[in-house]
Amino acid sequence: MKTLVIVAHPNLDASNWNKSWVKELQKNDDITVHELYKTYPDENINVAKEQQLIEAHDRIIFQFPLYWYSTPPLLKKWFDSVLLYGWAYGPEGTKTAGKEIGVATSTYGTAASYQATGSNRFTLQEILRPIEALAEFISASYLPHFSLNDTSDVTEERLVKSSLDYIQHIKTVKPVVVK
Repeated sequence: MKTLVIVAHPNLDASNWNKSWVKELQKNDDITVHELYKTYPDENINVAKEQQLIEAHDRIIFQFPLYWYSTPPLLKKWFDSVLLYGWAYGPEGTKTAGKEIGVATSTYGTAASYQATGSNRFTLQEILRPIEALAEFISASYLPHFSLNDTSDVTEERLVKSSLDYIQHIKTVKPVVVK
């Protein structure tokens, strides 16, 4: 299975976690890493190129830090620009049908803060529901998300474990079955 990881971090060099994940991803020949902010510093997205990347891969993972309970702005713009009527959805829009879509996200908050009784009042699964809906809308399967909470707690051991766990997740995760 060919996997495309679309990394959307506005300052990847300053992110211990996302940078570590990218370095580990790049060690795998069956994973293509695509950094949106590096590729499009002017935010002018090459739609044809992006669509070709999607078409060439079976599994697409969107990797980003959680920003105000959502994606960073360039990833939202990417969704709006690339997943077009007639290509990703609509009567002729079949290019994403059968693809698998997932999320890998990092949060500053603790796991406990992303619970109904936590300070954020919602679980990450609930917060990521728009991407799950997006996958459904474009006839793709949604994968359970991978997350790392409490990113202020940086240790070398935690960086290594998280990076290896992320690779394992990408290679073994199965789509969510809707009943």
